[in-house]
Amino acid sequence: AWMLDHVEGARRAAQDGKLAFGTVDSFLLWRLTGGRVHATDATNAARTLLLDIRRGEWEAGLVKLFGVPLPLLPQVRDCAADFGVTEPGLFGGPIRILGIAGDQQAATIGQTCFEPGMMKSTYGTGCFALLNTGTTAVKSRSRLLTTIAYQLDGRRTYALEGAIFVAGAAVQWLRDGLGLIASAAESGELAATSDPAEPIYLVPAFVGLGAPWWDPDARGAMFGLSRNAGRAEFARAALEAVGYQTRDLLAAMRADWPGTGGTVLRVDGGMIASEYLLQFLADVLAAPVDRPAIAETTALGAAYLAGRRAGIYPDLAAFAATWKLDRRFEPAMDAATRERKCAGWRDAVQRTLTRRPS
Repeated sequence: AWMLDHVEGARRAAQDGKLAFGTVDSFLLWRLTGGRVHATDATNAARTLLLDIRRGEWEAGLVKLFGVPLPLLPQVRDCAADFGVTEPGLFGGPIRILGIAGDQQAATIGQTCFEPGMMKSTYGTGCFALLNTGTTAVKSRSRLLTTIAYQLDGRRTYALEGAIFVAGAAVQWLRDGLGLIASAAESGELAATSDPAEPIYLVPAFVGLGAPWWDPDARGAMFGLSRNAGRAEFARAALEAVGYQTRDLLAAMRADWPGTGGTVLRVDGGMIASEYLLQFLADVLAAPVDRPAIAETTALGAAYLAGRRAGIYPDLAAFAATWKLDRRFEPAMDAATRERKCAGWRDAVQRTLTRRPS
């Protein structure tokens, strides 16, 4: 909307049918099909904030409010749908494009979180957790995002989503910023040697705090330092911060949707190679944490969508049966220790915040 009013010639080009608006996927689709298809899927369309996620259609009132001509917008389709074929010259021949989904939604599909109450969390530079809420688009009271998990056969499945800005980035900071470790893989081994009598908390608000706090002005801080703290304690604090933030997300989801009771967390992303992290996650969440045999669940989810449309996996149950567990991490921390550690984290976060959640 801003570009239409501030980029010279943009509004006229839109009126003349020479301009299109979309998300990254719709741009790639346009290019791959040689400009023949201007479309997107429901999960990506929802990110524009112009989609009525309950009807799966562009919201006329919002489109009018922002002055975005409807013809600019891509056609909204299922995640598994016919999106055209690629230009023959790109890959040596035409290839059908049969699936599109947002990054975290594709990971949710790859983790086969198809039942209400199932939850996945992706751990990379940041962390993104999605909780399947079935056919109910839950209006969050805990500052989470209500989104479309996937749309198949015209039916939408919804999710609550929470974003953590800094997860693996905290380990990168230890490596690249402080030079305390030579590789990310070293962090877990080092943390395991830390002194439990040194209760250090790192609030990694390097770029603010995400859900459920949403404080862009907060900045990172470390609490509980003593002269005895060293590399091992710093590594532990960085990894444990990921667990505490995940606990905050799960608590917010439980407040919004009671169906989270008995949740098993399925994890993916680069950080799940750290067994120290996954055990701490299980301990601090008081819930099992499942690491899948195939860690690249985003790519797996995208492949499933294409396979479903091609008839290889005709239904969700058939695909869910292919999901395999690598290892389950069970809680081993006693309740008193968990509460003491989490109380310390809550205190650290409160000291870091510049604004209080409304």
